Parts: sequence; C-alpha cells; structure tokens
Amino acid sequence: MDPRSPDPSRRTLLSVATTGSLAAALGGLPAFTASAAPQRPTTSPLLTGSDRDGLWWQAPGDEGSLIEQGLPVGNGRLGALASNDPGRELLLITDATMWTGGLNDTLDADGQFPYGRADFGSFTLLARLTVDIPDHDLSAVTGYRRTLDLAQGVVACSYVRSKVTYRRQVFASRPDDVIVLHFTQSGGGTYTGTITLEGTHGETPSGAESFGASFPNGLRYGAAVRAHSRGGRVAVNGSRIDFTGCRELTVVVSGGTNYAPDATTGYRDPSLDPERLARTKVRAAATHSAGTLLRTHVADYRDLYGRQELSLGESAADQRALDTWERLKARFRDGVPDPELEAAYLQFGRYLMISGSRGSLPLNLQGLWLDGNDPDWMGDYHTDINIQMNYWMADRTGLSPCFDTFTDYCLAQLPSWTELTHRLFNDPRNRYRNSTGKVAGWTVAFSTNPHGGNGWWWHPAGNAWLCNSLYEHYEYTQSREHLARIYPLLKGACEFWEARLLTTTLPGTSKEVLIADSDWSPEHGPQDAKGNTYAQEMVWALFGNFCVAAAELKKDTGYADTIAGLRKKLYLPEVSPKTGWLQEWMSPDNLGDTTHRHLSGLVGLFPGDRIRPDGSTPKDIVDGATAQLIARGMNSFGWANAWRALCWARLKDADRAYQLIVNNLRPSTGGGNGTAFNLFDIYETQPGRGIFQIDANFGTPAAMIEMLLYSRPGHLELLPALPDAWAASGHVTGVAARGGFVVDLHWRDGKPTSVRLRSVGGRTTVVAYGEVSRTVTLKPGESVTLKGFAR
Repeated sequence: MDPRSPDPSRRTLLSVATTGSLAAALGGLPAFTASAAPQRPTTSPLLTGSDRDGLWWQAPGDEGSLIEQGLPVGNGRLGALASNDPGRELLLITDATMWTGGLNDTLDADGQFPYGRADFGSFTLLARLTVDIPDHDLSAVTGYRRTLDLAQGVVACSYVRSKVTYRRQVFASRPDDVIVLHFTQSGGGTYTGTITLEGTHGETPSGAESFGASFPNGLRYGAAVRAHSRGGRVAVNGSRIDFTGCRELTVVVSGGTNYAPDATTGYRDPSLDPERLARTKVRAAATHSAGTLLRTHVADYRDLYGRQELSLGESAADQRALDTWERLKARFRDGVPDPELEAAYLQFGRYLMISGSRGSLPLNLQGLWLDGNDPDWMGDYHTDINIQMNYWMADRTGLSPCFDTFTDYCLAQLPSWTELTHRLFNDPRNRYRNSTGKVAGWTVAFSTNPHGGNGWWWHPAGNAWLCNSLYEHYEYTQSREHLARIYPLLKGACEFWEARLLTTTLPGTSKEVLIADSDWSPEHGPQDAKGNTYAQEMVWALFGNFCVAAAELKKDTGYADTIAGLRKKLYLPEVSPKTGWLQEWMSPDNLGDTTHRHLSGLVGLFPGDRIRPDGSTPKDIVDGATAQLIARGMNSFGWANAWRALCWARLKDADRAYQLIVNNLRPSTGGGNGTAFNLFDIYETQPGRGIFQIDANFGTPAAMIEMLLYSRPGHLELLPALPDAWAASGHVTGVAARGGFVVDLHWRDGKPTSVRLRSVGGRTTVVAYGEVSRTVTLKPGESVTLKGFAR
C-alpha cells in the first residue's frame, strides 16, 4: 500500500463509520475552514493589575534556542513560538495537522509497523515569519522587558531606544483564526523594516503575502500574511513586505492544511485550498484595528481561563522582584518555597491547554510548538502515558471543553484503527497476536498519527487506556452526549479483549482466572509475559466503565452482562513474597528496571482508582503499591515525576508529592531534566542533550490539583496531600470533581475554611476532611457552601 494514499479499504471504513452514533461524531472535529465573522465584545474584557498571572523576562529568545526560550502563543489549532527580539521578531508557526506520512499499513518482518518520518510521518512546521527592524538591535536598546500575560493570553515586550518607548504584542486569536503582531511606540518614534513569510519545506512562494504547497501524502497547506500601519508606508517588494516610517504596525498571519477528520476521504478535504483560505482570513482580520482583534481574543480566551482561580499563598517581596528565570534558579538554589511561582506554573499549564487544544487535533508530544521539522519520536501521539497525561489536567483545572479534541481524534481514527486491527493484528509474525486465533474490535500501537496510522509496536492495552481516559471525562461532566459519542470506542475495546483473554488456573489452586495474552509492561521487562498487571488493571477498569455506560444509555444489556461476567474472572495482581512490592508481572520476581520511568504496574493506583488507602482496599495491596513506588525513586524525567506525584497524592503523602513538583521546577541547564527558560519541560535524552516534551507541563498541574482535592463518584476529599509550603492560606475555584460537581475550596492553617459545591449533573456525594464527613444532595445546577471542617 502506498503510504501517500491513506485509504486501504473504503468499503470497510465506510461500514465502520456508519455504525451507531459514530457517523455523526466524525464531523465533530473542526479543521481549517471558512467561518462566519466572529462576535465582537460590546464591552472591554481587558484586565489590569494581573501580576500574579504574569511571567516576565529580561532577555528575548535566542533564535537558535527557541524551543527553550521562545514564548508560545496559540489559538488551539494555529500556534507559534515568538522570539521577541527587538531587531528581529521571529515566529515559528505551526498547524496541529501539519503532518507528513500516511496510514502506514505494511508491516515489517516482525509483524510491527514501520516507524519513521517517511512512512509513519512527523509533525512539522508550517512557516517562519520574520519582522526585521534593523536599527533596533538588542545592543542599541535599554530597559528591555518581555512578558507573558497568562490571564489574557498575550505575549509582549517593551524597550527604550533614543528616548522612545517601543512596545509589541503577539497573540493568537481563535475567533479570527489568525496570529496578530502589533507594534506601537510612545515618544515620537517610528518603525522601518521588512516582513518575510516563508515555508520550511522548500516551497516556492506565490509572492510576498502567501505560499502554498503539498506533501507526497496529498496534504495541501498554505499560509498568508498582511500588514497595515498608522503613518508611514507599507508595500510589497518582491518576496518581502517593506514598511517605512510607521508610527504603528499591525501584522496578521494565518495558515493551515486541508486535513479533514474523516477516514472515508483519507483524512483530506480535496475541495479546500489552504493558501486561498489563509489569504481570506488575514484580509478579513486586517479590516479591524489591532485593538478590536485584541479585545475579541481576550474575551474568547478569558471565557476559559477565568473558570479557575488559584492561590497557594504569598511569596516574599524579594522573590517577586526577580524575573521568571532568575526566580526559578533561586527556588532551586535556596530551597525556599515560592507559592506564587508554583501557582503560576500551574496557570502556565492552563495557558498551554487553552492555546493548544481547541478546534483541531489534540496535543501531541510537542503540544503545538516546534523549532524544526525533526521532533524526537516524530512528535507523535504516544498511547502508553503521554497523550493521556496531556489531558489529566483539563477537567481538574476548569478546562473541560479543551478535552473535546482528544475525544474527536479518537472517534475520527476509530474506523482506521478497527480496519487495521482486523486485518493485521493476528499476523503470525506479531509477537502480541491473540493466541485464541480470534480478533474483534480495535486496538492501537504505542504511537499513532492523524492519518489513521500506527507506528512503533502494537500496544494491545492502549485501547483500554484511551477508553478509560475518555470515560473519566464523563465522570467529571456527566455529559450523556459525550458518553453516547464514546460508546462505540468502549464497546469495540471490550470486543477486542473478549477475543483476547486467556483462561488459566492459578498455581497451587483450582481457581480459573482470565489473563491478558503475551504483552509488554511499558516500557521495560519481557515482551512476551502473560497476565501483566498493566493490562489486567486497564481491562478491569474498561469492563467496569463499559457496564456503567451501557446501563446509563440503556444499550446492550446482554452484552454488558457478558462483560461483567468476564470482569469477575479477571486476575488481579498480588504482592510479591520476594520483593514486598505489588507485582508488575504475574511473577514474584522483578523482571524489569527497579527505577524505571514508567509506573505501569501501579496504574491501579493512578490513573486507576482500584487501590485506595481508605480501608476499602486490602492493606497488603496498598502497602505493596507503596513499596513499589518507593523503589521507583524520586528523580526521573518530568512526566515521570508528575506521575509519581499523582500517585503520592493518592496515597496522601504531601511531602513526597510536593518534592516531585519541586523537582520538576528545577531549572534545566545543559539539556538536563527540568524547566527551561520559557517554562517548557525539558527531557534529557542523553547527557548534554535535552528536548522539549509537553506532557509534564500538564501532568504537574494535575498533580497539584490532586493534592488539593481527591474525587471519585460519590466521594470528595478535601486537601488530601496539602504540603506545608501551601498550608498557611490559599484557595482554588472551579475544580471539577468526578461524580458531576464543581468545587471552590478555601483553606487556612492547613484546614479547609469553606467549600462550595455546584452540581453539573451529580446528585449525592460525601464530602470528607480527616474524620469529618458530610453527605450532600443537590439537583443539577444547584449549589451549597459548607463550613465547619476545620475542627
């Protein structure tokens, strides 16, 4: 099969796409399309005095290190890294769908999928935009200051040259679907320079204002720019736009691809001309003032950002006086808590979520931001932790609408995933094939792309983890519409496992149990072990979730009974008599790396919820999970630290959970693990070489919220792992709780002072703090404020 033509069996895909509610769901993922003129705010949404939600630096981003120093902007689909250099503003522009590769449905000799840039494909840059202002070199200016206003979603910088103060703002507007650069000054100065828009794949530009091209896989793409000024002159000059003597300058850029979320069309919209559409969008936006575009953007952005407020306490004046990078270094060097910085880190994660996950593909390993066309692991969707971690914080931090791109992606890919599973999973060369000889439903590989394709190795339990994440969103929102949309995914995954499970007798007993076929506990240990804890826990949760979904939707009663019967027979892990740990494999021996980055054997603790330290789980199981977590250690990659922090929060160990948060805030130098100059998380792939991988920027905030509120349907626990550093006073609002509630929580001296519950579908829940608990019953839409927990 030619990987450039991702449509292996149109008949099969059509039959899958029209099954149940999936046909309607396939249209749910917006792409780069024409849209109606946005609604403009009637009053100004602009804020003042939002210092706590602001980050600032005393230096621009180095053009050669923008992945660590560029400031990100994004409208959920279209993104950029901005250098903010006074004399040469550089934007590295991305579109979430800008992918090479294809369906990738020809297996290698070992029965696994190829995994390279030419076959599987890679996330790549869309364009480079430069605004050169030759007489504004950094050496010629003073008072440089660069900011990221988290509360309004705006990157800005200012400086002084020849007694004139120059300012610029950069923001990505979702309503207008453009990125805007606005240059102003006070003191009688002007701007003179050039604007250049260029592709990154050797394109031939159509002119100074746009370009368009296509990949061998049939994906068409394009971008366009437009500029206007107050005073002075703006004119096209060959392959660039010149501006001369301008008191103000506004630059508008847009672009995208003809990607479409539909397997039956090969994930393409053949009627769409991206270059033409980009020109239309920038032309429409440029008819409005920069102020109008800014107000429209801020109103849209704050509709999400304003859903949660957070205070973890007061920082010292000398901490506040430092810029963000110096503050990070001081926090690490001095070991003194900086609660406002730590709260800002969480809010930065929310900024990235709003900027990177709306109206297009979900966040991949890179999120929405690149500095080149060769990201490690192709910037793919890893299904054994990374894409799931990207979305752990969405509901917890009041950003439930941002979760929809994850749901839409899985639904759009399901026809291809199903067809590939039926056709290729039981290939005799596949070491993970079903010994039963049967295959049904769907599963995925460890890596997936947006073309319906799989990459690095089959990952049988990946379907269960994806489904469990999608179902958890239902637990937070109680949205029956969401539950109905994901039901085909849940049922198909159950069908896969019904065909895959094996019956075995436990050694020394006559008890028969069901176990997973040969598999790998990601990403270490033997590749052919049966009954791995990872798969057993994931499938146990999947089966339970499906049964609840079927009952709620009043569907498939008989099949739900079958799945419930299988669930009762599933083997669940025991504690090893040799190590004292919860077994990761169906063996008393430790078959892997003791300090491995993955916590695959602990998925029943987090993200699962079968293992609880509240007396409902046998003590030896809780102790075994705790012992394994201790053995894993406290120092790893950012995402691995975040996962550890979430597990320690579930175990109510505030000190360890907080230390792992602090570990992730250490400044990354020389490519080491930690937080970069621009707050991106850096993953050290080898000594002296680090890369940006976004999952820790989301997993760490999720852990911080989990330390403040634990929830499961019917039960909320206040401040389960509140560290001393945040205990003096604080509050968090807009936290979603499983079971269908939203919580506003205030505390002082380590104890809750008030908690407000609002039902978004939940009916009854227990609210607990220590030995004090209350049962609350609300109708959807009702709220109640509780006090008196601080006894």
